[in-house]
Amino acid sequence: MSLLTLTDSRKPQSGSGVLYVVATPIGNLEDITMRALRVLAEVSLIACEDTRHTRKLLTHFGINTPQTSYYREKEAEKTKKIIEMLLAGSDVALVSDAGVPCISDPGFILVNEAQTQGIVVTPIPGPSAVTTAISMAGVKADHFLFCGFLPAKKAERKKVLQSLVAQSALLVFYESPHRLQQSLEDCLAVLGDRLIVVCKELTKIYERCLRGTISEVLTALAAEEIRGEFVVLVQGAEILGTPMEELDLRGLLEWYKTESGLSLKASVSKVSSDLSLSRSVVYGEALHVWGK
Repeated sequence: MSLLTLTDSRKPQSGSGVLYVVATPIGNLEDITMRALRVLAEVSLIACEDTRHTRKLLTHFGINTPQTSYYREKEAEKTKKIIEMLLAGSDVALVSDAGVPCISDPGFILVNEAQTQGIVVTPIPGPSAVTTAISMAGVKADHFLFCGFLPAKKAERKKVLQSLVAQSALLVFYESPHRLQQSLEDCLAVLGDRLIVVCKELTKIYERCLRGTISEVLTALAAEEIRGEFVVLVQGAEILGTPMEELDLRGLLEWYKTESGLSLKASVSKVSSDLSLSRSVVYGEALHVWGK
């Protein structure tokens, strides 16, 4: 018997309403779509990350739909009430303060429960800080890894960055103004002086894009007051094809032993996969590191 319960949005719960996941502008209000405006005006309720923030958007477009707060600390509690409303036949829209809900914003619990209950979940696509930043950065993004916000604590942040050292995909993460400089310094220390693009205040009046090596961007930021919201893009590792003599394989394995919490076997599997190296070669080095 399968442990998964399959749901099909084409076969909705009889009589239930629709949960619309609505993308809203990340800055410029003109980026709202006509479809999003129609949905926000027609639903019975809008679940908002911050009702005060969303009210500005609704007021600008003359929309008077009732709102309810739906922020991180109240997700579980509010989800139950919203699901009951949906099952009773009312349509509900889910929005975050900016961009697409569920991407580093509240929404997962509600969407997951709606899917589980057989309620139709309909996305209303629109602005996203991730794709907006990539589109203007001028960096190769055939594949990228969105990392959300890096941890606030330095030790945890460096641990996460260390796990990404061998990642060849473009790395994308969000950062707050008061942690941007420290995070970039940790990127420099752990990832090396890679090409980086820092996008600030996207679609807003003070939109700006800093592009260069991490050290160059840090120098530029040191001369100004850091304010606003940031999306950071870091070039992926160029590990494939690196000669073995230039690759500090043992140093990497030492980090896995002391910091990752993984076993020798799990570390070998991950490193060999990430670096496209022979498992036997990595295992041989790991035996030295683990002292076996």
